[in-house]
Amino acid sequence: MNPVLVLLSGGIDSAALVHYYRSKNTSVYGLHVQYGQPVAEREAQAAKAIAAHYGIDLRIAHIQPPLARKGEEYLCRNAIFVLIACANLSPGINRVALGIHSGTIYYDCSQGFMADMQRLLDGYFSGAVTVEAPFLRWSKLEVYQYCTSHGVPVDLTYSCERNNDEPCGQCPSCYDRRRLYEAGGFMSGKTN
Repeated sequence: MNPVLVLLSGGIDSAALVHYYRSKNTSVYGLHVQYGQPVAEREAQAAKAIAAHYGIDLRIAHIQPPLARKGEEYLCRNAIFVLIACANLSPGINRVALGIHSGTIYYDCSQGFMADMQRLLDGYFSGAVTVEAPFLRWSKLEVYQYCTSHGVPVDLTYSCERNNDEPCGQCPSCYDRRRLYEAGGFMSGKTN
């Protein structure tokens, strides 16, 4: 398969995505985007740890000024990430992958978003570049179960939206992670 550039946030979904493509003997490259998030430092550390674990090259991009928010949602985040990735593709790489899954309320985690992004990329690249989301129809629990059954290093990931040191335990990402641990049993007992 052609190489793929994975948008590597440092969370569970993107770590699963790296494993998914590596298990298919695909060359994987990572791109981590810093966009003014409160946990930028910790997410970058997690992305670097995942990249090191899988032996993939990782580039880090910075967006200034920070992305605007509406409640817990960063506006246009995934679209901006895909466009940054596509604007910086290395020769021979014509696929960009996101670790989005079903069950969220956000447009940029939906089938409609993926279809819209592909149409936009087709306009820019005449069909030569594709955007992929292999877990789009999976629930968060299914992604987590994939991780536990395939030895994805979940303990290297970070998912809190508020704190760089210890997870806050109260944000939507901490809540989701706690639900996953309760539903699927967590290997190391860490709470990051």
